[in-house]
Amino acid sequence: MAKDNNNLNKKPKFSPYWIYGFIIAAFLGFQLISGGLSGSDVKQINPNQFFEFMKDGDVAKVNIINNREARVYLVKEALAKEVHKGTKPNNILPSVSPQANYSFEFGDLKLFQEEINKIKAESNLTVPVSFKTEENVWGNFIFSLLPFVLIIGVWIFIMRRMSSGGGGGAGGQLFNIGKSKAKLFDEKTDVKTSFKDVAGLEGAKEEVQEIVDFLKFPEKYTSLGGKIPKGALLVGQPGTGKTLLAKAVAGEAKVPFFSLSGSDFVEMFVGVGASRVRDLFKQAKEKSPSIIFIDEIDAIGRARGKSNMSGSNDERENTLNQLLTEMDGFGTNTNVIVLAATNRADVLDKALMRAGRFDRQIFVDLPDVRERKEIFEVHLRPIKQSEKLDIDFLAKQTPGFSGADIANVCNEAALIAARNGKKAVDKQDFLDAVDRIVGGLEKKNKIITKDEKKAIAYHEAGHATVSWMLEHAAPLVKVTIVPRGQSLGAAWYLPEERLIVRPEQMLDEMCAALGGRAAEKVIFDKISTGALSDLEKVTKQARAMVTIYGLSEKVGNLTYYDSSGQSEYNFSKPYSEKTSELIDNEISDIIETQYRRAIALLEDNKDKLTQLAEVLLEKEVIFKDNLEKIFGKRPFEKRELITPEDTPASTGAEVKGEEIKIEDDK
Repeated sequence: MAKDNNNLNKKPKFSPYWIYGFIIAAFLGFQLISGGLSGSDVKQINPNQFFEFMKDGDVAKVNIINNREARVYLVKEALAKEVHKGTKPNNILPSVSPQANYSFEFGDLKLFQEEINKIKAESNLTVPVSFKTEENVWGNFIFSLLPFVLIIGVWIFIMRRMSSGGGGGAGGQLFNIGKSKAKLFDEKTDVKTSFKDVAGLEGAKEEVQEIVDFLKFPEKYTSLGGKIPKGALLVGQPGTGKTLLAKAVAGEAKVPFFSLSGSDFVEMFVGVGASRVRDLFKQAKEKSPSIIFIDEIDAIGRARGKSNMSGSNDERENTLNQLLTEMDGFGTNTNVIVLAATNRADVLDKALMRAGRFDRQIFVDLPDVRERKEIFEVHLRPIKQSEKLDIDFLAKQTPGFSGADIANVCNEAALIAARNGKKAVDKQDFLDAVDRIVGGLEKKNKIITKDEKKAIAYHEAGHATVSWMLEHAAPLVKVTIVPRGQSLGAAWYLPEERLIVRPEQMLDEMCAALGGRAAEKVIFDKISTGALSDLEKVTKQARAMVTIYGLSEKVGNLTYYDSSGQSEYNFSKPYSEKTSELIDNEISDIIETQYRRAIALLEDNKDKLTQLAEVLLEKEVIFKDNLEKIFGKRPFEKRELITPEDTPASTGAEVKGEEIKIEDDK
């Protein structure tokens, strides 16, 4: 019986297109039949042959059609002649009127009539000649209907597109505008990502694996009285793998997975967003247990009442209210779990963040050196790599890189290797890729005068010298005066990955950043605009010391940092004008103190600074080895993250925290 039911289900369903096809086939068939009846299958001859037949007395009559075609009818006796065999027409359908034996087209009608009359007179014939006009009634009818058919067809196409939501924009879903735009993923065909493809992120991966376990084996947890969490919020910096984790959940859960973006709820019509939220949860409940993933939820989840300046009804707030009700309200179903991702958790509404809606907040941090190695191993799978490639070395050279950055490094390295005609991607290609991504493209053809090049060389040598002399400055790896991106030169550092930073460490980094301008002052007794990025960095760092971290003795153990993000809506400072003046003076004192410290260091080592700048002018790019020849071994070697044999040809740069940056000079 099961097989019989399957066979019944396999029967083709009725489609309205069958009717259209039948009508078109009927018209074509009728045209073919009418063409056959009109004499389109009559044997063709030329006028000279006709005149010969007429002289022989074989022609019974001639019909001239539309003044351009002649149809010839033979007498019965002529049909028996050998020359006329096979001229009897094959009628497809029975016809009342006899069919012509021959037909041909002629040129000028007057000359044709004169020739016929001449033959009739010479041979004493009485062949009647008649004139007829024929029209293709059905063809003309169909041709007249063609514009209307095209208009109706275009109208049906547009209406179908609008009703199916394929038109896009405000009018793209005229009849289906309140329906959810969520895409339902099938784990067998649509999603191939699994937890094996997610490297690093051990803590976050463990959290989302447990969510998958909730859906697969709910009795394991509910039997002890526990409740399955209703939602989990993935929070982290861009590129850290939040969406990738959601894809892995979709691939592992083996349950219906609805995926959409927060902006999919936004529409110009009032009430559409709330309607789509209702429809989304209705579909998810019908297929429960299921998972809903909302990417960039901050598009609809921002705190209510903050940006509504006009006091009017806010469509985004209505959408958020409906989402809050669906996630934890009367009649909600616990078999639907909501996953969401954002890098702006500070702007989300408190009601959305509370337990019962998003029970868990999963923080996805930037990977450490061990996790970066695992991420490299994942992205290196499809790449033909050199046998000597050291993945540990690559992980050390990319502090502060996110998973997306590492994927970009691997792809860029493969492109560089292919550009150079290599058979495999080696260490140098990866180092060049890091240079390309962090610093930008080299611009060796940029026009720079000799004086400018000399100033840039001393500026970069100043950075290198000061950082070499300071204990807590990041260890230098490479210095270059080749323009790259927007910078005219760069000093590259490999920073220590710290979880906490002490004041002496921040001050040493500020002093090293000011070493470029200090070198210009010591050597030329002039300063330039080349220290723009240096000044920007140290000003931000000094302001953070005073106003955020409370590292200033004069201001005290105070912070004006607001982690909730609510301060951006305030129009007043959280401190008085007197305190503001104190903060400004303290920031200026910190920067100027480090500037004088850098000048003192460079004056004591002026000869070595000059020697280093001359080498830099000659080679354009120098490495750690060059500094060791001039300055000797760095006395703070134990603080460095790389060993001498790990010194790369080129690598990362100066950082703020764990974020990699180049000390560039614009």
